[in-house]
Parts: sequence; structure tokens; C-alpha cells
Amino acid sequence: MKALSIPIQMLGQSGCKLSFPDLTLYVDPYLSHSVQEVLDESLVRQVAIQVLPEDVVDANVVLITHEHMDHCDPHTLSKLAQASPQASFIGPKSVIDNLAEWGIEQSRLTIAVEDWMELTVKIRVRAIPAAHPEIVRDSKGHLLCVGYLIDYAGELIYLAGDTFARQEIIDTLNACGPINIAFLPVNEHNFFRSRIGIIGNMTVHEAFQFAQEINAKQVVAVHWDMFAINSVDPDEIRFIHSRMNPGFKLLMNPTYLSLGSTQASIIIRTLNESLHLETLLKSIEAQRVDSINYEVVLVDSGSTDGTLDIAERYGCRIQHITREEFSFGRSLNIGCQAAIGDILVIISGHCVPTDANWLQRICQPILGNQAEYVYGRQLGGSESYLSECRIFAKYFPSESCVPQQGFFCNNANSAIANKVWEQYQFNEELTGLEDMELAQRLQVNGGRVAYVGDAAVYHYHSESWVQIGRRFEREALALQKIMPQMHVDLIDTFRYITISVWKDWIFARNNKTLLVSLTDVFRYRWNQYLGSWRGNQQHRKLSYAEKEKYFYPR
Repeated sequence: MKALSIPIQMLGQSGCKLSFPDLTLYVDPYLSHSVQEVLDESLVRQVAIQVLPEDVVDANVVLITHEHMDHCDPHTLSKLAQASPQASFIGPKSVIDNLAEWGIEQSRLTIAVEDWMELTVKIRVRAIPAAHPEIVRDSKGHLLCVGYLIDYAGELIYLAGDTFARQEIIDTLNACGPINIAFLPVNEHNFFRSRIGIIGNMTVHEAFQFAQEINAKQVVAVHWDMFAINSVDPDEIRFIHSRMNPGFKLLMNPTYLSLGSTQASIIIRTLNESLHLETLLKSIEAQRVDSINYEVVLVDSGSTDGTLDIAERYGCRIQHITREEFSFGRSLNIGCQAAIGDILVIISGHCVPTDANWLQRICQPILGNQAEYVYGRQLGGSESYLSECRIFAKYFPSESCVPQQGFFCNNANSAIANKVWEQYQFNEELTGLEDMELAQRLQVNGGRVAYVGDAAVYHYHSESWVQIGRRFEREALALQKIMPQMHVDLIDTFRYITISVWKDWIFARNNKTLLVSLTDVFRYRWNQYLGSWRGNQQHRKLSYAEKEKYFYPR
């Protein structure tokens, strides 16, 4: 499998730095205040200069799309050329003429052409027409403004530069093959901008329609952040993407590009998860993956604590489910139905991956055709009860089992092949354990379930004692449907409580954690097993009031 995760540094406007394994490539670097100092003092840059041009010592290739100063800046490029003497420059003829006037050697300059140019063994680039506002060629066929198409190991990255949508551009891109990632400008042309000489580009809607036309899998929105008069609110960009649901992943200021051929959808169920959700989403952004693209789909059941604001800031696609409709299986089915991924990765809104390899590892058994349904390890946090940490240790050990024999599974940290979900779907009537119920049906038909011990998450429960009891009660109620032969009486219940409390206390003593409250140990085990006993005794369909009790906190 190819490692196609490319670090990227966004430089503002349309500028970026792409760090390929054997090539460092800069695109339209604007690393000065030239526009304000030379053209218009009101055009103050809003994006901090990420690196001074004289400190850019790693450039191998610099791509310039056109001669406007915020893309082709003499103060940036002349200093960059001195700091990186190994760098070559590619641009339209008018840009190349300017670079030569600024003292850059002709041997380092190449006119951008509409044919492939090899940069390394694995990387090649070609010019794509850009309409700013129209496609213009001189008498020799040289384009005035260009975008670029980069082919890296068979995966295509489209850097649009400044452009309007034109059929010739769409046709050219479609003829080259499917576009993995498209960098598209979203600072729309309008009267007020044109009045002061700003041409503008596509609207957000138009850019997203353009991306659909070229079948882009991911879109990086650019040209929205540098100057106030020419800016677009990033929340507006995310909102339009959410409402359009265009079928591609939106990237805002990404730190890496994933060029993989496999699409994953990370599905998060939430109800008032603001405490941990931002940490979870930051951890997702930091994941290191090979050959996996991903999106995040959030299914919310009525949050009122800022959960949705956090989700919108991070570009999640948000789905909603009402209290009346809610069950764990139904909310997951809604998320899976909305997802576009080949692999559906499910994680609780109060879980956080322990490291940057979680996503790759939870997907790996499916990618390797070793299983159709996978779940990973769960660990308690620093505030977790000792008894809960012991439960995690029992059911989620460090050793992997790929595939495993039984149908135990847990959707707090799991992944399932989309085609398998489509065939089985989660049971929407159960009060919990929808994961085990699907895994049971899957295994009966010859499917495989796997446990991955190194795909771990911290699982944070912020529950009252009553809520702990209800959680175990609803899970026991669901377990009846899955394993009707399982019966628990009161004698069993009190025996389990006594043994578990004793073993927890012995564990605490042996591990020198005697500061653990014996009262907390007893109360946790009491609510766990008494809740399980209550759930085991019930044999009826839930009323609306009972659903409210089980699914929503009080």
C-alpha cells in the first residue's frame, strides 16, 4: 500500500508548501506586505507571515499561477531564489519574464505548458487553463493565467490558481483523470470588489459545483483569508458545504493531504459532548494515514451545550435525530446512510484516540481483507472510576485478535465495511448493544469480527450513579434479545457485587492505589450489577417515558 500522506503548510491566499518525500514545492508564496506597500495601503494582510522568504532554504520547485502581486511577489520570490539556489521556477510566460527581470537566472525558469513535465520519478506537473476572468493565450499559445495539475504516484492534485468556472477547464481536468484534491478559490466576483480592481473568483456554491463536475474527492478552499475586502467567512464556507452535501470532503487550512484511494467516514454520535468533542476532532485532524481519505459525520440528538458549534467549526457534516426517533442503532444508521466512505469508522463523542495511528490501525483489518467489522481498545481516563478501568481492561486487552471467535464488539471505537453495513444495518429497536447484535448476525453468515489492541481510545464517562445504573440496565435489556438464554437472579447479583468489590480492592492494594475510594468502588459495582439485574428481568417493549429514562440524562 502506498504511503500518500503529504504534509502541507498553508501560507495564506492561494499559497502553500507541499512537502513530498523527495521534493519540496511552493505554490504562489506571498511572504511580504508588498500589496499594502506598493498597491493599496488599505490591503493589510490578515494572515501572519509563516516564514520569511530569506529563510526559505528548502524549496526545490516554485509554481506561480499568474503575475498579480499576491501570487507573484517580487519581494518574496527574489529573496526566496537567493535562499534556495537549488529551486527552479515554473509559471506563465509573463511571470517568467518578470522573474528574469528580477535577477533570477534563466536556467532556473520554465514556462508552464499544457503538457506533462517531470519533476521527479514520481512527480510530474502540467499547466491547466485558468480564466481570470477569461482564458487568454498569446499568439504562441502561451497561457496568461494557469492552474496546475500535479500527478504524484498516480494521484492528482489540482491547484486552480485564480479562476472562474469554464467548460474548457472542466473538460481538460476530466480528460486527465479523477481528481483527488482540488484547491479552489472561493472569493466571489462582485461589484464592490471590481470597483477597486479586484477581479474575484468563484462563489462558494460555484466552486463546490465545479468540484462536483470534476469528481473531486476533497476540496481545499483557498483565497478567502488574506485581505478583509476579499475575504470569506470560513463558517459560511463550512455551512454551504454542510447544506449542499456535495459528496466530497472539505479541508480548511489542512496540515497534511491524504491521497489514498480508500475513503473512510468517521461517524460520531453526540448529545452534549462539548467537554471532549474538540479534543476528539483535533486528534482526528492529527491522524497519520496511508492511502485513506476521510470525512467526519456527526449525528446529534439535541445538544444544547455548544457541541454543534464545535462540530461546525471543524467542518463536520451534521445530521440530526429527535428524542422521539432516537435509539443507538437508528442514530448510527442515519450517520452511515449519510456517509460516503468505503469504511465506516464509529467513535463516541466522549472518546479520544490515544495516538496519531488510531485511524489507520482501526481500518487496517478491513483494508487487508482480514475482517468486515473491527473494534479497538478502550482505556479509562485520569478521572475514570477504578471499577470502570478494570472493566475496560477485561474486555479490551492490549493483545489483538484478528479475527476473533466470539461476536463481542463495541461501537465506542469500531469500524465496519460500508457494504457490510448496507447488508445488515444496526438494529433500531434495541436499547443498546447494537454492535454485538450486528456482529452476531454477521458471524452466523460467515463474516469476521476483529479486535485491534493498538487502535486505542480514552473513553470518558461523566455519569451520575443513577446514569451508570441505567446504562447497565439498558444494555442488559438489549442482551436479552441477543442472548435470551442468559438469566441473572438476585443471588447472582449480590455474589457478583461482593466478588467484584473485593477484587477491585485487592487490585487497588496490589497496585498501590489505595487512595481509591472504597465507597466509589462499592457504589459503581452496586449500580452496575443491580442495573444489569433489572434489565435482565424486563421482557417488554419500552414506553416513551422509559426511552427518555434510558437514553437521556437527568
